[in-house]
Amino acid sequence: MRQTHIFHINQPSSLRNKLLSKSKELTYISILDSNTTLSSSNLPDDYINYDLISGIGALDVLETNQDSFSSLKAFHQKNKDWLFGYLSYDLKNELEALNSENLSGFYIPNLSFFIPKYVFLLKGNQLTILTYESKEDCSYLLSSLSSTEQIFPCDINLNSRETKEEYLGKINKIKAHIQRGDIYEMNYCQEYYAQNVDLIPSHVFNKLSKKTATPFSAFLKFKELYAMCASPERFIKKSGNKLISQPIKGTRERGENKALDTVLLEELKQSDKDIAENVMITDLVRNDLSITATKGSVKVEELCAVYTFEKVHQMITTITSEVDCKVHFSEILKSVFPMGSMTGAPKLRAMELIEEFETFKRGLFSGAIGYITPKGDFDFNVVIRTILYNASTKYLSVGVGGAITIKSDAEQEYEECIVKVKPIFEVLNSKFDEK
Repeated sequence: MRQTHIFHINQPSSLRNKLLSKSKELTYISILDSNTTLSSSNLPDDYINYDLISGIGALDVLETNQDSFSSLKAFHQKNKDWLFGYLSYDLKNELEALNSENLSGFYIPNLSFFIPKYVFLLKGNQLTILTYESKEDCSYLLSSLSSTEQIFPCDINLNSRETKEEYLGKINKIKAHIQRGDIYEMNYCQEYYAQNVDLIPSHVFNKLSKKTATPFSAFLKFKELYAMCASPERFIKKSGNKLISQPIKGTRERGENKALDTVLLEELKQSDKDIAENVMITDLVRNDLSITATKGSVKVEELCAVYTFEKVHQMITTITSEVDCKVHFSEILKSVFPMGSMTGAPKLRAMELIEEFETFKRGLFSGAIGYITPKGDFDFNVVIRTILYNASTKYLSVGVGGAITIKSDAEQEYEECIVKVKPIFEVLNSKFDEK
């Protein structure tokens, strides 16, 4: 059983930087940062669990491409320990008769988790360390952590897999499918990429987090794979027998001044198109949660609420349910994956069309990063607003997309993608070419 060691630290805001520096020495690390000290958002106080939670070093690792949820269940039952890791979007191919034949710059397992040597739980000035090591060992670890504030400049030229003209044409073709009744909504994504890239992922993530300050930000290092994630969206959380899912649909850029910011905020609140998108995904999530829910327990706690983040306004709905304690957490994850906000509705047909229209294999993008506790509670984000990097092949990828409905205007959808990806372009110092 892990021991619990509690420390009071004077500068909790520096812990992320210190762990990022430590990551250079490690093969596996996960840092999940709520950015509570940086964020100017109006999110409720109970929106997050910890200011920061991290799994450091690997005692054991699970990697799988088949029967992944069964493997995850067996791995957790065997170890009954903390797990940190990810669910790839391509898990869908195990759940449905689907394939992913599109171009991929990453070849990663569908699902991978590691048991950390140390678990860091930070709340305010209190740091709880869960480990099999002694308190003296933890004290030594903390004293050995050092922060490097130096930010190395990036000059990375991102290329698009498709031109703006091609994007606009595809949106209109997707709308034709909606008109025929094949789907109600589809999340269409495009990829920006770069090859032969040399960068220091820890520094890039630090810069991205400072710029965006999102509540579900994540830095993941699994051998040569890095994810630098500035996600504002929670996929699903389990606490006891309660589940909570918080899909996002509807985005506006922050205004240059208070007056313009208020106008954009109110515009999003009143947008029929964004509300329609959000309601469709809310219905899909309600249906997914009902698979494991006790009778009558699925509830929409908050519908189409607009929250403010550092760079954008977002429309978020909160849906909850209760599950029987006999339902294993792996079955819950299997029943709701992939998240409806990244597929569309109905989910299966939307995923089929995604494979037809998109030009890249999503992989970890639009999957989920998170953790699982020994008791089977968990919290996962949605992998969006993310830089993926393979340090071995030096390939870098940024996916971005949005929900397409019958009310979608192709030009406006394109502009919304630019709003979402703009902070990443700025972090990488990449010039944007609309051609």
